Amino acid sequence: MLKILNFFVQFFSCFGVSFKGNRHYYILKPHIISLNYFLIETKKTHIMKLFLKKIIFLMVSVLLINCTTNGGKNLVEGDNYGKTYSIGDNAMSEKLLMLSEAYSTQNTDELVKHYDAEFLGENGVETTREWLESMDSISMKPYVVIPVKLEGDPDTKVLAWSKEERHYKNGSYEKLDLMEFFNFNKEGKVDAFRQWKSIDSSNFGKSYGGKFIGDGTNEYSGRPLVFSDRNEVEIIEKMIKDYNDMNATGFSEPFADMAVLNNYKGEAQKLKKEEMGDLFKDYKSVSWVPYAIVPLKIYNTDAASGVQVMSKETRVFKNGKVWEKELFEIFYFNLDGKITSMVQYARDF
Repeated sequence: MLKILNFFVQFFSCFGVSFKGNRHYYILKPHIISLNYFLIETKKTHIMKLFLKKIIFLMVSVLLINCTTNGGKNLVEGDNYGKTYSIGDNAMSEKLLMLSEAYSTQNTDELVKHYDAEFLGENGVETTREWLESMDSISMKPYVVIPVKLEGDPDTKVLAWSKEERHYKNGSYEKLDLMEFFNFNKEGKVDAFRQWKSIDSSNFGKSYGGKFIGDGTNEYSGRPLVFSDRNEVEIIEKMIKDYNDMNATGFSEPFADMAVLNNYKGEAQKLKKEEMGDLFKDYKSVSWVPYAIVPLKIYNTDAASGVQVMSKETRVFKNGKVWEKELFEIFYFNLDGKITSMVQYARDF
């Protein structure tokens, strides 16, 4: 019992407690002051650390709440209208780079591995091979590649910006700045593709060129010409077929109700649509063979166009006479897509 009592006396004496009879006194000893100060400072530091941790946690939480991983909006009418986009699977970006490498090395067999078989179609592989082999070299160098996913869509859409140069075996050359869309399905194969391009000034061919001069006072004088695409080529091709078949009804179909035909002699002939059949009345047979059909319009104007047709024509008359010429003709289409006039130039064989 005495041993136990001595142990407690010694234990409490460490904290400055003295026992005298039934009374005890607290005595602050120097080493105890230092220990208490250390303990107080340690506790303060611990509390400060806890406070800082809570502040950091709160800041990160706020940032996470305010930072969204979705953005943009699909504006195409349909089930996906209004849905947002998010960053997609970066593995599809790597596939795009592998695709561009195979394309640039003209490795058809490796390239087509990245495309869906149904998208390629029955002749897709051979068509791709012919395309690549038509060039001495081709290079596709992506400089921006971004994979995105549409909300609820398993596919990854890869947007790629790249520089491309094409050196054709026939001597032609193209230098392009491209923006392209590749749709990678859930199997990682391309099953849709779109391309937009900016044409470099060093190209041999452009989508516009030349110059319209007119009489010099026309408001459109000095503007370049562009290709027109209102089905004029198909209209001219059908008209030529109907002409060769001497099908007056079919031949007259693309003309306006009244048209003016200006022949190579400088003679103007005004004909109503129903009078076009009169052109065939003296012919036994005709053969009109086109060399080229070029639809053009003046840049930044309405849709009216002029279609240049270079051809060879043979007319066999009922009296046995044969007429043969090489022709250059311009067919003028109005805003309704009908031929209102024709100007003809000719030379003998």
